[in-house]
Amino acid sequence: MFNIGGGEFLFLAFLGLVLVGPDKLPKVAQDSARMLLKLKKFAQNTTNEIKQNLGPGYEDLQVEDLNPKRFVKKHIIDSMAAIEAESEPDKKARIDPDIL
Repeated sequence: MFNIGGGEFLFLAFLGLVLVGPDKLPKVAQDSARMLLKLKKFAQNTTNEIKQNLGPGYEDLQVEDLNPKRFVKKHIIDSMAAIEAESEPDKKARIDPDIL
């Protein structure tokens, strides 16, 4: 997810140990984990609320789909594919069995 290797993880652990101190490090780690869980639940609830408010047809909505660039690109590609399918139904890509 974050592309953190073993050496980088050890460096971050050492840095946390130095900055926070060995006595407070477990408490800070617990508080950080709780905060991340709350943020994750908040994001999930917000996404579910958006899906409910948009109504039927948006059950498979992803947060990434709300990015304007991806939204426009997705709709342009879908409309282009639909136009191609309607105009030339006989010219579909075929795989030569000899190649396989």
